Amino acid sequence: MNKKRPVNLDLSTIKFPITAIVSITHRISGVALLGGILVLLWMLDASLASEESFNELRQLMANPLAKAVLWAVLAALAYHLVMGIRHMFMDLGIGESLKGGQTGAKLALILAIVLILAAAGWLVW
Repeated sequence: MNKKRPVNLDLSTIKFPITAIVSITHRISGVALLGGILVLLWMLDASLASEESFNELRQLMANPLAKAVLWAVLAALAYHLVMGIRHMFMDLGIGESLKGGQTGAKLALILAIVLILAAAGWLVW
């Protein structure tokens, strides 16, 4: 083992390329979706259980905090979906070069932001 090799364990000093950033956040959004799916399933169950539980869920969704939680789940879903499609294109050989990967990451990030803002607009409207 080479003991003279420099080791930098301070991640705050490393400048990550955009491809690394979208890859890491894609993984984070996937983990967030695990909890988010539980929230969505609970909402579905509550909405279908009875008219009373449906009306209670409607009242709950009038609360800004509940809307924020739902928006976070939809944001994670939108981001993860867009980045997953980006990965599918890369599996097909599209955007595998350094320049192509950077361009694809930027385009996917822009599309994800648009979808996330659209979800926010939908919840506010």
